[in-house]
Amino acid sequence: MNTTLDHEREDLRHAEYVLGVLDVDARAEVERALRDDPRAVAEVARWQRHLLTLADDIAPVAPPAYVWARLQDALNLATAPSRDSARSTWWNDLALWRWIGLGASAVAAACVIALLVQSQPPHPGVTTPSYMVARIEQDNGLPGWTVTMDPAHARLVVVPAAPNAIAAGRAPELWLIPKGGKPIAVGVFAPDKATSLSLRPDLLASLSANAVLAVSIEPPGGSPTGQPTGPVIGKGAISGA
Repeated sequence: MNTTLDHEREDLRHAEYVLGVLDVDARAEVERALRDDPRAVAEVARWQRHLLTLADDIAPVAPPAYVWARLQDALNLATAPSRDSARSTWWNDLALWRWIGLGASAVAAACVIALLVQSQPPHPGVTTPSYMVARIEQDNGLPGWTVTMDPAHARLVVVPAAPNAIAAGRAPELWLIPKGGKPIAVGVFAPDKATSLSLRPDLLASLSANAVLAVSIEPPGGSPTGQPTGPVIGKGAISGA
């Protein structure tokens, strides 16, 4: 028997499908439903109409001059290569896709915030509906990920910006470090796509502007000790949003 909660979870899954934050298995499940279930098709279409309007509220921002210069360099526009050569160059240029990913990450984070606000009931015991963000900066000075935290709904979303490559057989794990305290494991996340994680009560209790987030490299299932065992590749202070 399907309950109201089941319908709400299914509806949220359709929204997450539109945002592109589902893992491979969950996305494949939704796509199978889209082939056979008219209701699933209608729900995905409804969320597409709903979420596309969110972009209307995002004010355009003129990029700095150096962005165009980097795009020209990445696309080899200065040397005017042949069409096929240019297409191959920009399609395989990782640096260019990282720059494009920075803008896409900001839009995705904005959409996720709106989704969290409009689609979920408040989490019991949490009365402050404020949002918190952190930019995880890597050793090379580039932002690796942006983390948006929603304490009212006990969730956070990790969105990639320009992360360094992670070695095969390893995974990034997110940690919350309270001021003067030990790291608390938040969870393992996908390094190259948006990942939603829940905030346990112990994390909510330690979440504040005095805490920081950090990312370490761990085994695929996470640290076996409850503390970082691999190198810490990025940190970021938490602030209100």
